[in-house]
Amino acid sequence: MFFHTKYKCSRDVLSMDDNCYGRLGHLKNQHKLPAIMTPVSTISSAHSDFGLPDVTLTSHFTSLKLTPDYNDSDEEGDGHCHSFLLLDEKERLKVSSVEAFVKRLNGYKSTSPVKVISIFGNTGDGKSYTLNQCFFRGAEVFRTSSEQKACTVGVWAAFDPSLNVVCLDTEGFSGSTAHNKQRTRLLLKVLAVSDVVIYRVKGERLQDDMFNFLGSASKSYIKHFQKALLTVCNRSIDPIKCADSVKGPTLCIFHETRNTEPLGCYNGKDVSEQIQDRFHELQLDIDGFEALRYVGIQTIVPPTDFGQIREVLNEEIKNNCNRSQRSPHIVYLTLKALNDKFTGIIKTSIEPLFPDQHLTCPAVCQSCEQRCSNSVGHLKDNIPHFNNSKCRYQSQFENSVYVCKVCADNGTPVVVTTNYTNDNQNSWFKYALSGYTIDCPVCGVIYRSKQYWYGNNDPEKTVVYTETKHIWPGMDLPSSSSMNPARKVLDGVTYLSETVASVSYEPSRLLSSWVADQFAPKYWKPNADIKECIVCKLQFSSTSIKHHCRACGEGVCDECSKRTLCVPERGWNTPVRVCNFCYKRSGSISSNCSDSSSRGDENEVGARKFSEAVVQTLSSVASVLEYPKNLIKDTARPSYWVPDSEALECYICKSEFGSTLILHHCRDCGHGICSSCSNHRKPVPHRGWPNPVRVCDLCSNQDT
Repeated sequence: MFFHTKYKCSRDVLSMDDNCYGRLGHLKNQHKLPAIMTPVSTISSAHSDFGLPDVTLTSHFTSLKLTPDYNDSDEEGDGHCHSFLLLDEKERLKVSSVEAFVKRLNGYKSTSPVKVISIFGNTGDGKSYTLNQCFFRGAEVFRTSSEQKACTVGVWAAFDPSLNVVCLDTEGFSGSTAHNKQRTRLLLKVLAVSDVVIYRVKGERLQDDMFNFLGSASKSYIKHFQKALLTVCNRSIDPIKCADSVKGPTLCIFHETRNTEPLGCYNGKDVSEQIQDRFHELQLDIDGFEALRYVGIQTIVPPTDFGQIREVLNEEIKNNCNRSQRSPHIVYLTLKALNDKFTGIIKTSIEPLFPDQHLTCPAVCQSCEQRCSNSVGHLKDNIPHFNNSKCRYQSQFENSVYVCKVCADNGTPVVVTTNYTNDNQNSWFKYALSGYTIDCPVCGVIYRSKQYWYGNNDPEKTVVYTETKHIWPGMDLPSSSSMNPARKVLDGVTYLSETVASVSYEPSRLLSSWVADQFAPKYWKPNADIKECIVCKLQFSSTSIKHHCRACGEGVCDECSKRTLCVPERGWNTPVRVCNFCYKRSGSISSNCSDSSSRGDENEVGARKFSEAVVQTLSSVASVLEYPKNLIKDTARPSYWVPDSEALECYICKSEFGSTLILHHCRDCGHGICSSCSNHRKPVPHRGWPNPVRVCDLCSNQDT
């Protein structure tokens, strides 16, 4: 039977009676072939594909004795139809020009359009024999052989003048694996230039190899070859006539069995639905093919009956709805363009029979999604998951660790820990001044974040290497305590600001003035000695704003110090506040810039630069709530917390946050939650919260 469908339209299954010719050498009954292929040859012996002697054929060409040794070296122009090598196994085009290609098409008339039919299949399934029987009345135009070695290497071409068809015979699958990938690319180019594709299957059942190839070919055609064909059409002399070549070819599956019946209606499903189901099971599709036809025959006694496949091919040759006939010039130029575009060396490799993924642990890193490289069942031997490749850092997992540089350079890398001095959340001021340390079990304390008042280098540049660790399923996440002290400092600042604001504004001013004096350069006049403005003689009060001129160091009011100026001799290389007197004397100040003896102590100025941020913070601690609180909170946000800008609704009840619904964070999962969904309190030690803290209802219920 054979089957035909286009797109997703309804399909009809047409059944035909099988014609058995009887065993070769004992043909006594007259047999009939379809009308489109009237038999004009007398079969005297079996074809060599079945291990039988050579055949002597009489056709409308001439009487010719063909042997398996026939090749392209035969003399041209002798009136016989010959096949010729079009592309070799290394994808090299063996016909140099359009004229040479047309000349090799014996019997072609210069004004006749043609169609291209190619055949694919496994080695030994009789592809060459099928083309000879369908288009050349059994003449051995394409060489066949009874030897184990494949007789078709590369792509061979021949022309059938009676049907105006260019036939392309391809190298079979499951043969030599030395150039398997290059051969596949070669076949894809042949498929793209073909109008009808025959997939020859000689086996009891359709194997997954066929579906995998056709599905992959369809995907490649849509993704790569369709665009290339469109480019060729746009460059063509007559792009309208060749525009149909952009459409996908028609696929004909020619399935021959011996002991089993070919596909037919089964459980109410026709052949098309069964084939589509097979593609879907393998997560493939054949959208790249314009139409699908299936021809299934059962050959109990040789020879094979090619009558049904001839009828189907004859219909497709006459059908111009999918792809119309083209000039051989366009066929050659299209193939050449595809071959020039899709070329290059492909590294050959032989896939192992048992790939590593079949024998290795299936665990996948949650951060980088790489598999564990240990063998299956390694956990039973107390061997942890392992992968030698580098992982990808993700803030939600905090999978970055420090390794001591000294120990690593000595060949014994040691993971070091970061320790903070403010275990008590109320000691925020102590934390702000002391910072954190990095301790190595071998070398001791190797880094202090506040070792100097200014100029502390990052630990990555001096004492540690950074490594990213894999996060395997079931693995405890690294401690998140590295970000919690900053959050505790923010809580302490908020608490202190509210307290100071409720008492008075003066304590914060006295505190900030005291800290400013501790970091002031030597040439600055102490705040306690400044009673009036050096310019306007305005008496300073407890509410007056007091500044220092960076040039002379005297006290000045805000109105008399609105000008800025670079004072390089004092170590200020960027514009800074100066009094009106010094601004007017800027010419004499800048004239001394080259005098190194007049330059201020750079260490003192650097300390002042560092302290200005602290002074500014302390001087405005009473009004800290006036600043955008979200900006301050985000700087102290633990890395696994969802940012406030992304937490638009409660993670549990999905209520939107706003002025009436306050945003909180679960200390365990880090999601944004409302107060109604976070009534529970419990310690979260693996996140660095040893005391009871806010958690959402989901995280609280996980432990219960």
